[in-house]
Amino acid sequence: MEPSHAHVPSQCGRVAPILARIGDKWSILVIMILGDGPMRFNELRRRIGGVSQRMLTFTLRGLERDGYLTRTVFPTVPPRVDYELTPLGQSLRAPVQALGNWAQQHLVTIEDARLRFDEAAKREPPAPPPLRFSP
Repeated sequence: MEPSHAHVPSQCGRVAPILARIGDKWSILVIMILGDGPMRFNELRRRIGGVSQRMLTFTLRGLERDGYLTRTVFPTVPPRVDYELTPLGQSLRAPVQALGNWAQQHLVTIEDARLRFDEAAKREPPAPPPLRFSP
């Protein structure tokens, strides 16, 4: 059977950081939540829940750097900052949603596999200590 894609080793190094950015849980949540429209930092943080201010700032900067969202500062007192998906960020919503749907559909199967694995690991005898050779 022929692979459905050509593996180009030189491309792996370029693609890996992109997949790392869009594959982390905070980035996925930001992309999905900003799909509802522009949002201020604190509103975004409330909607995500459980993310620290530092981590959300780090995530937003990375997504902005990669072109998934824009940051707009309005000259008010205090300054108002909105975050909004770019067309590139909008194009990422469908694959992220599909992956989330897949996870939901297979959640029970994955949880069962984890349980079987963990139970089997408890029954296995402990591994012997590594051999050590004296010079």
